[in-house]
Amino acid sequence: MLKKQRYEAFIQHFSENMPVAETELQYDNPFQLLVAVVLSAQCTDARVNTVTPALFARASTPAQMAQLSVEEIADLIRSVGLTPMKSKGLKGLS
Repeated sequence: MLKKQRYEAFIQHFSENMPVAETELQYDNPFQLLVAVVLSAQCTDARVNTVTPALFARASTPAQMAQLSVEEIADLIRSVGLTPMKSKGLKGLS
C-alpha cells in the first residue's frame, strides 16, 4: 500500500468512526492546544491540565509566550518533566 493510500484509509477510518475529535487537554484557543500537546509528551493530560492555567495566565498567545525567558517557562512547567527541552521548544515555537 502506497503512502497516499495509507493516508486516505486513515482519514476515512477516523472520519467514519470518530467524526468529532476530543481531548482531555484544557485550552481556549489553537495556540494553547499546541502548547498543551507539546507539554503532554511523556506526561499525563491530567498533569498538563494542572500546569497550564498558571502558564496561560502569564502567556496565552504566541507573542506573550515569546516575551518570557526560557527560565520563566521552565519554572512554570517544571512538574511535567523534560523541562529543559520543552521550555526551549515552547519559546522557539512562539
